[in-house]
Amino acid sequence: MDELKEQRLKKLKELTEQGVNPYGGRFDRRDSAAACREEYREEKKVSVAGRLTAIRGHGKTVFADLRDSSGKIQLYLRRDTLGEDNFANLKLLDLGDIVGVRGSLFTTRKGEISVMVREIILLSKALQPLPEKWHGLKDQEIRYRRRYLDLIVNEEVKELFRKRSRIIREIRLFLEERGFLEVETPMMQPLPGGAAARPFQTFYTALNTKMYLRIAPELYLKRLLVGGFEKVFELNRSFRNEGLSRKHNPEFTMLEIYEAYGDCRTMMELVESMIIHLAEQVCGTLQLNQGDTVVNLERPWKRIRYRDLINGYLKTTDWFSNSTAEMAEVAGRLDLEVSPAMSAVEITHEIYEKCVEPGLIQPTFVLELPAELVPLARRSEGDPGVVDVFELVINGFELAPGYSELNDPIEQRRRFQEQESRPPPAGTEERGGEKIDEDFLTALETGMPPAGGTGIGIDRLVMILTGANSIRDVILFPQLRPKTDT
Repeated sequence: MDELKEQRLKKLKELTEQGVNPYGGRFDRRDSAAACREEYREEKKVSVAGRLTAIRGHGKTVFADLRDSSGKIQLYLRRDTLGEDNFANLKLLDLGDIVGVRGSLFTTRKGEISVMVREIILLSKALQPLPEKWHGLKDQEIRYRRRYLDLIVNEEVKELFRKRSRIIREIRLFLEERGFLEVETPMMQPLPGGAAARPFQTFYTALNTKMYLRIAPELYLKRLLVGGFEKVFELNRSFRNEGLSRKHNPEFTMLEIYEAYGDCRTMMELVESMIIHLAEQVCGTLQLNQGDTVVNLERPWKRIRYRDLINGYLKTTDWFSNSTAEMAEVAGRLDLEVSPAMSAVEITHEIYEKCVEPGLIQPTFVLELPAELVPLARRSEGDPGVVDVFELVINGFELAPGYSELNDPIEQRRRFQEQESRPPPAGTEERGGEKIDEDFLTALETGMPPAGGTGIGIDRLVMILTGANSIRDVILFPQLRPKTDT
């Protein structure tokens, strides 16, 4: 690799000595590679620019491939057209160089639309060679760490991120057409709230105070409900100081939606309709390939209680009547790690997350979770031991929780106090949300309308809609462990 770079540096020096600027400025590009093909007319004058991805010499002629964001077009360079000196300088070009080209369109004897080049201008000399095999960069580690190479050599990766952009655009259109207002709330907060997770911590020098990157925007969005915005959403970046996995990145994109006077069922209908709409608009189908599995988004989506899923998996009708010790024994037989400090609810949820949830492949709304797990949701009127919530699971992982939001400030304070009295999760020194957000409680005391709320992990949603196997495949620059020299 160093030898190849050295060769390119020599070419760079030679170009400079000839008075050629190898890093040019503006180029008046009027045409794209795709437009050259789609709007073809014999001898039509064109001006295109892009990266050289192939160069093939034949004595007095050279063929080259130029690729831009729209695709590829072939270049035809002749000595008698370019002139002796300019044609000789083609040997100083390399794969990966970015050039601007002016010429006219024609069709070769083999029937390929090409540009008869009359002028070629070097706009950026590439000192690093492209991967040897143009048809694909296979090393996953290089793909994630050097995403620019991945985008250059893997067209399907570029298309995936185009789809991601379209998905986000369609989300905005879908919600705005239904009267939702897009808002922005703080990413840096004095208290992390809205979820149970360890936050990233920083220090605000001007205020001489500790601050946190948000783990969720929920409490601020609910303040807006109090203020009179009745239908709001935020496409936000959130941060959780936790592990890396196929389904987790510490910096992630989330959509949160709140609707005054709605509830859990309002959100279920909204989420179901929105995901179906996205699949139809972006994918053109409701049958989504997930490896060897096909996820069918056609209605109706399954709805089932958390309790019934647990009992069904464990082949019992009375799991919840067991003692904590009996539950721990069963969990041990399932090869799950449980500690003496874990409650019955925590043991049960460990079984749910590790054993039950991965088997929910088709879209499933899991209903009525234990109240201890969701401190910001309204209790079910029929059973105060559970809350009026759903978790949408697709392809074995949670995609979206949704709540009938708790708007009772007295009950909310009690829930916060109860949450703070519990020991922090195993393996963490602190939960990060030790203090109760008094300003949020004051807002609730001012009066928040009943509301439905939901949050959708955008990265996971893109995984579902594109069939990607890992969250790293749908984030342009995923977080990676520091590279160490070996």
